Amino acid sequence: MIYPSGRSVWAAALGAVPAFLVALALPSVWYLGLLWICLLLAFLLVDATAGPGRASLEANLKSTPQVGIGGRFPVFISARFASGAPAKIEARLAHDTRLEPIGEAGGTLRPTPEGGALELHFHALRRGIASLDRLWLRWPGPFGLVWKQVALPMDNKVAILPNIGGVRDEAIRLLQREALADGQEQRRAGQGREFESLKDYQPGMGRRMIDWKRSARHGKLVAREFRVEQNNNIVLAIDSGRLMCEPIDGVAKLDRAVTAALLTAFVALKGGDMVGLFSFDARPRIVGKAVRGSTGFSLIQKRAAEIDYSNEETNFTLALTTLSAQLDRRSLVIIFTDFVDPISAELMLRTVGRLTERHMVLFMLMKDEELETLSDTQPEKAEDVARSVIAGGLLREREVVIAKLRRLGAHVVEADHRRLGPALVQHYLDLKQEDVL
Repeated sequence: MIYPSGRSVWAAALGAVPAFLVALALPSVWYLGLLWICLLLAFLLVDATAGPGRASLEANLKSTPQVGIGGRFPVFISARFASGAPAKIEARLAHDTRLEPIGEAGGTLRPTPEGGALELHFHALRRGIASLDRLWLRWPGPFGLVWKQVALPMDNKVAILPNIGGVRDEAIRLLQREALADGQEQRRAGQGREFESLKDYQPGMGRRMIDWKRSARHGKLVAREFRVEQNNNIVLAIDSGRLMCEPIDGVAKLDRAVTAALLTAFVALKGGDMVGLFSFDARPRIVGKAVRGSTGFSLIQKRAAEIDYSNEETNFTLALTTLSAQLDRRSLVIIFTDFVDPISAELMLRTVGRLTERHMVLFMLMKDEELETLSDTQPEKAEDVARSVIAGGLLREREVVIAKLRRLGAHVVEADHRRLGPALVQHYLDLKQEDVL
């Protein structure tokens, strides 16, 4: 056995003294640490319970009821506390993909005597009903150790409409173009059914316009003047199914159809007719009653904003049968839709045949510029030849469906997507002038 030297023994003894002292003081350290933790928890508890709480909070959210696509609008957030407002309040607002915040979707509320207020700004990206459905608020306790946070459900809707400024300007130009001038009065005279006045017979007027009894009484030829009948019923039926949600030149066909429908509704309401809106995909979505007068245009706008995009296939049988059951008088039914081939349009053709027996049906179609470009492009490779042949075949099948619709008695207008609205309005005015509505 080896024993340590005396020097080593003394060194070991001296080295054991700090360890002995630490061992003696160790319970005190644990007690101090535990006491510190308890104090911290107590402060956190007091900070969490003291000051204003959720029960005393009242939050409000206000925004504009409607805005055009591309427009900017403010959203106002206000918070009130029943007892003592905190020094700082932060907010965060949830929104859907139709809206884009300008800057941040939240921030610190400006202090007010009873709470705080915050103004946010959003940019409207897509047509539809945008939802602002949840608001988060948080504020610190009196000691600043904890945040008190609440999530409040909100029911705030913003209707995002197509650019109605352009619609109104286009409609006014079309109405001015069709305004009755002296030459147009003679062209329209006698083509309506509602008697308006008597006027001297002019060369070129039809003989059936002469009122022979009054002519004999006055000793000269007097002609009856009629006006085009008003109070016609117009139904704008918009297909919101899968094919109508495909984009053309960066904008969905559905959005272009809605813009053209609003343009037609504005002109028709100005002309004294009644206008109703109907939308459908796999089933009817919006079945609105007809409105009249210029004041009814705002209601048509709100209904148009509710037409949502859909990935479902369109069920023409259910939609047009439902629409036919809703109509109690002869109407002009304008259908905005799209189709690919005769097979997919077979059920539509069957239903349209029954609808045209009582009503006038007008199909509004957009030209497929992509297929026309592929069909007309000079092929350079074998793949180009295949694309051109397929595109040409699809265009021929589309023409077959259009020809069948016309044989069934339906009117078909196929226009460029950039001139869809004016083309429809012009055809509507021609039908009204011919007095076939």
